[in-house]
Amino acid sequence: MDETLPLQALTIGQIFDRTVEKYPDNPAVVYVDRDFRLTYRQFATYVDETAKGLMALGIKKGEKVGIWATNVPYWVILQFATAKIGAVLLTVNTNYKTAELEYLLSQSDCENLFLIDGYQDTDYISTIYELVPELKTCQRGHLKSEKFPHLKRVIFLGPEKHRGMYTTPEIRALSVMVSDDEYQARQDSLDCHDVVNMQYTSGTTGFPKGVMLTHYNIANNGFWIGANQNLGPDDRVCLPVPLFHCFGCVLGVMAFINHGSCMVILEKFDPLLIMASVEQEKCTGLYGVPTMFIAVLEHPLFKKFDFSSLRTGIMAGSNCPIRVMEKVINEMNMTEITICYGLTEASPVLTQTRPHDDIRVRTQTVGRALPHLEVKVIDLGTGKELPPGQQGEVCVRGYSVMKGYYNNPEATAQTIDEEGWLHSGDLGVMDEARNLSITGRHKDMIIRGGENIYPREIEEFLYRMDGIRDIQVAAVPSEKYGEEVGAFVILNEGANLEPSDIQDFCRGKISRYKIPRYVHFIDQYPMTASGKIQKYKLTEMSEKIWPERR
Repeated sequence: MDETLPLQALTIGQIFDRTVEKYPDNPAVVYVDRDFRLTYRQFATYVDETAKGLMALGIKKGEKVGIWATNVPYWVILQFATAKIGAVLLTVNTNYKTAELEYLLSQSDCENLFLIDGYQDTDYISTIYELVPELKTCQRGHLKSEKFPHLKRVIFLGPEKHRGMYTTPEIRALSVMVSDDEYQARQDSLDCHDVVNMQYTSGTTGFPKGVMLTHYNIANNGFWIGANQNLGPDDRVCLPVPLFHCFGCVLGVMAFINHGSCMVILEKFDPLLIMASVEQEKCTGLYGVPTMFIAVLEHPLFKKFDFSSLRTGIMAGSNCPIRVMEKVINEMNMTEITICYGLTEASPVLTQTRPHDDIRVRTQTVGRALPHLEVKVIDLGTGKELPPGQQGEVCVRGYSVMKGYYNNPEATAQTIDEEGWLHSGDLGVMDEARNLSITGRHKDMIIRGGENIYPREIEEFLYRMDGIRDIQVAAVPSEKYGEEVGAFVILNEGANLEPSDIQDFCRGKISRYKIPRYVHFIDQYPMTASGKIQKYKLTEMSEKIWPERR
């Protein structure tokens, strides 16, 4: 791919329409487990009818449209329908519980929410009725919520009827109320620098912040991610990662749409279904975090499936062990697999390996900067750029840097400096060839199997528990997930708690993956001379406390 190609000053809707015009009869969306298939022309019909239906409901340019759902077919339809009418798709983590959803709906000023019936042990319908009891008595489209004054509409992703909610078939049926001219006028009013996507990510303060991403941000990032995999209209890529993450909706969907590729989507991660999808659809690419690839490689039926069609894909989310990469290349035929590194605030990818990089680059680095992006490593003390081989903070500047955090100019200013450099908070080293290696985190973030977990959020939650005087959450190394959550607790005098009490307090209130896997009661924390807690020493301590961890 020619890395001197210019950036695209187009909206996502314009890029989508261009691809539909080029490849109308090519497969666009496939779900193997339910034999759901759409060509690009059929996909466009769904998108346009849904977009017009949203306009008929009264959804205006700039309104947030939350989606709390697994990777159901309507997810990607909504991604483009909202983009074409200038709404902002607000992605909601499927693991969220009541308190987390309440915070997101409130802080984002969300006007619209699409949801499914539930996921794992969380009933989404009951949760929304608990938070918005007015839904059960209000007239649809005239919601007046005391707790969420901005919330106007709740829509169920399916045909089933629930009190106070619209259904997706009703939305499509409403499309007849909006003319083609009105629809086109709305699209003509959009600018590629408008916000089109908002994703919540926690910072070092532990309170989630809404990252505002524009058409220009994610469309161009998706183009170059796909270009570095040599994606084209003949490619079919299996996508088992969550769409609410940038991994799914940008590295996946935006890359595929830019290059006319087919997306073979899984509603949720299932190694057996991944293998069946790859074989049945003759997929040329596969995405996943290292733990997903490990689950496929170690599946007892692995050798019964045909992976000969595979060529490329992306492994991201956490460091890849060399032996896993070698197996993926040799046993899954993914000779051109790439590694990506990024963060939501950068749309998200900063660096990516290239298809023919050697095994060292693909396991010991996260590649080099994407075209049109500047990536540097700076000294934490002076802010000056460091030469190759020296560790410092990773920073990026260019088209992919977010517009800012929603309603949080202070946090935005702390993250993006006056010269436009986005400070990642991650520590890294650049080699002579400008390949980046991530060596640690300036922030205390824990990465568990590709999920970002911020200790302060869990600490703030557990401070509510009777008997706890102080708590520090730190990473505990794990063979399976890379890192697990460890809680180091100082109890009040006379308090009598067991580790299971801490875990039970969390259940049903915060996401399962955030619940401390390990709990240790401690008398004091390791401190610096200036009184700061040394979390890295807690991590070191964990290896002695739990030598049999997995």
